[in-house]
Amino acid sequence: MELLSSAEITKIMQIWQAQNPNPASELEYKNAFTLLVAVVLSAQATDKSVNIATRPLFEFADTPQKMLELGEEGLIPYIKSIGLYKNKAKHVIGLSQKLLEDFDGEVPCDREKLMTLPGVGRKTANVVLNVVFHQPTMPVDTHLLRVAPKMGLAEGSTPEQVEKSLLERIPAEFMQHAHHWILLHGRYVCTARNPKCKECVVSLYCKHNQL
Repeated sequence: MELLSSAEITKIMQIWQAQNPNPASELEYKNAFTLLVAVVLSAQATDKSVNIATRPLFEFADTPQKMLELGEEGLIPYIKSIGLYKNKAKHVIGLSQKLLEDFDGEVPCDREKLMTLPGVGRKTANVVLNVVFHQPTMPVDTHLLRVAPKMGLAEGSTPEQVEKSLLERIPAEFMQHAHHWILLHGRYVCTARNPKCKECVVSLYCKHNQL
């Protein structure tokens, strides 16, 4: 598929920026630790289902120490409504322990260090770096993987390829919010089933519509 030009990408970003100047994560969190936990829990689950589970959880356990004191058995009742809850409970307790042992209980602002934590892959690390530490990262989830190549924003068929392409092609001035704009576009407008092309504010530039 043909890729968008630099000028076209800039125009799309400007339209999204005007529509939503300060996009935010739809996951609810109180601090870097609770965002990290929420993102780990969100794997193969909706943000809405995670928020329902974490509201009472984070009232009780919003630090690695409190989460470790809760333990797997104490954590499971909070997250049982989320898919893969047994593995996720292991990951959350494991990452809480490692944060205390290796990072003085603080969430590191470094991708490689974040990826040493149980249950934390590149996408999760990139979300934390972007949302909490305001780094210009590009977390590629299922929405970005599907929408970015479809629109012509990026090329690639794997998260790593699409991430690399987006980092090369999105102008630096938009990098802080670009992944949120693309994610929200994929979640609410350019949906996998029945995309809302007639309501799309950037349809004029979409390479898929120009086929």
